[in-house]
Amino acid sequence: MMIDFATIVPLAIFASITLAVFAALQIFSREQSRASQRLDEFNNPLLREQQRGQKNGMSNLLEKAAPALSKALEPKSELEQSQLKIRLANAGFHSPQAPMIYLAIKTVCLVVGLVLGGGLGMYRYGTTQAGLTTLIIAAGAGFYLPEGVLAYLISKRKQAIFLQLPDVLDLLVVCVEAGLGLDAGLRRVAEELKDTAPEICGELAMCNLQLQMGRNRRDMLHDLGVRTGVDDVKALVAIMIQADKFGSSIAQALRVQSDSMRVKRRQIAEEKAQKTAVQMLFPMVIFIFPGIFVVLVGPAAIKMMDQLLNKP
Repeated sequence: MMIDFATIVPLAIFASITLAVFAALQIFSREQSRASQRLDEFNNPLLREQQRGQKNGMSNLLEKAAPALSKALEPKSELEQSQLKIRLANAGFHSPQAPMIYLAIKTVCLVVGLVLGGGLGMYRYGTTQAGLTTLIIAAGAGFYLPEGVLAYLISKRKQAIFLQLPDVLDLLVVCVEAGLGLDAGLRRVAEELKDTAPEICGELAMCNLQLQMGRNRRDMLHDLGVRTGVDDVKALVAIMIQADKFGSSIAQALRVQSDSMRVKRRQIAEEKAQKTAVQMLFPMVIFIFPGIFVVLVGPAAIKMMDQLLNKP
């Protein structure tokens, strides 16, 4: 049985690309020998405990390969690096290795898109323009998929912080008016609401940790607004910085901000309620009106057809 040469070439190219990717992953995942690991453990007694907490599998492989994979996409300027760190912080990733791992994931998704798109395009269309178009579309989809996931995580986290902030402010006002300082009030709020408001309480816990390490309160509050990315948190931070600067009552400022945020949340709920009538119009016209039309007009249409057919 003769095998067509045009069928062999795309399969051979797909197999070579797959083997190259597999070889690269094997190189990145190559571990040290047991003797070298034991020598390192003798030099650093804490290394054994650190290795016990390390993750295995694909996460460990990605962590090892992240520096090499992210090097091609690494931002060149400090402004781009800071913007990437802020976006990751808005999504809840505060680790110093988060930008590197994120860029490595983008590289891996790009390679997977190239392999899958190239294999599918060459298998179905061969080395034609349609096959090249399939490869480019698959590679672009793989490259921008992490961007879409990150944008979704940022939007979801901002929405959660916005909904949790009024309750957090109410409890903080109670703590401050009861005699606690701002630092102790933030610590108390982070402990009490960590189960019901984990996002904002995690940020407050980080603020408490920075204060314990000697960080300036103004810088800490400014970083809180930048990390969350929520406009209401930024406004709250600005009010707290001004109150701390001019020596005014922080409790009164927090109460005013809490009332304004609660009014804003109620206005958003009323706006959504007013939009409901207009939004329900299209489903009613598309799904409900045709059924009503058939029920009301159907019998009359049948009678008219019978009369027309039976007419002498």
